[in-house]
Amino acid sequence: MKTIMFTGGGSAGHVTVNLALIPRFLEEGWSVQYIGSESGIERQLIATIPQVKYFPISTGKLRRYIDMQNIKDPFKVVKGLFQAYRLIKKNKPSVIFSKGGFVSVPVVLGAWLNKVPLLIHESDLTPGLANRISIPFATGVCTTFPETGGMLKADKSRHVGAVIREEVKQGNADRGRAFCGFTRSKPIILIMGGSLGARKINTAVRQSLTALTKQFQIVHLCGKNQVDPSIVMPGYKQFEYVNEQLPDLLAMTDLVISRAGSNSIFEFLSLKKPMLLIPLTKEQSRGDQILNAQSFEKSGFAEILYEEKLTAVTLEERAALVYANRAAYIERMNMSEEANALSAVFDWINEIAKK
Repeated sequence: MKTIMFTGGGSAGHVTVNLALIPRFLEEGWSVQYIGSESGIERQLIATIPQVKYFPISTGKLRRYIDMQNIKDPFKVVKGLFQAYRLIKKNKPSVIFSKGGFVSVPVVLGAWLNKVPLLIHESDLTPGLANRISIPFATGVCTTFPETGGMLKADKSRHVGAVIREEVKQGNADRGRAFCGFTRSKPIILIMGGSLGARKINTAVRQSLTALTKQFQIVHLCGKNQVDPSIVMPGYKQFEYVNEQLPDLLAMTDLVISRAGSNSIFEFLSLKKPMLLIPLTKEQSRGDQILNAQSFEKSGFAEILYEEKLTAVTLEERAALVYANRAAYIERMNMSEEANALSAVFDWINEIAKK
């Protein structure tokens, strides 16, 4: 039996592609294993697939700012490297697939030391810090945006497009409305700030609820510990995070207001959902979400509302504008070419494993 080992974590975006690929390998009879952090979201998400054996390792975050944890974390990374090295040596996977995130770096180095082939997936237009560290040790890199290939060696990268989870396309709008207690009387906005939430978006949404709920019903994914139990009103439903119900929520949605993480926005594109994107600022990130959002705005799939200009008023105005022009956004999305990225990545992994 061939064995594949996955890694990636720190946020839901670093697990989504793995979740899309894992069922395909299980169906083909592979043994599937996963190396992740001890307490990250990846452990919670992978736990929903009992056939996958999960191995937790020590991890340290790769920060771009001054923090006392920067003193301790290199030791955690070194410990994680030894753990990953031993796990890979013991389990002898045919190939390792990395989605990135800080947990992946020790695994990538462990794979290289064990001479196990490794494939990396880069969702964003520009590679993140963990993937930039990892790419020299990888057999190949799958890119989502065609522009990314120009930053990498031609013989190492392939443009495969966005890997979309099959279950995302299988949502049911009636189930989504029933889950939220919504009706068909008003259009629906889905608001999400990423798996950890976004306080500024949450604040602007709550300040604009009276105005927004006159025209829309709103389902608000707030992030961990960010639900406000004092807000109870018709046409507004809030959750920390949803997993199994997300396809149903997307099926019923007429407009998405979201951060601009690559995995999410490509899923919205595949479902033809008009988007108002609020990318992370350069102070909060390396600017990758800004580039992702600008690429989508240039293609006519989305409108950008930069966080520096985010207020209750601008949120109301831009949401109404995108909804009013929704037919034009959907028409341009219907004209976009949707590659079968999942099959392309699956085939490349098989190709590497055979070698």
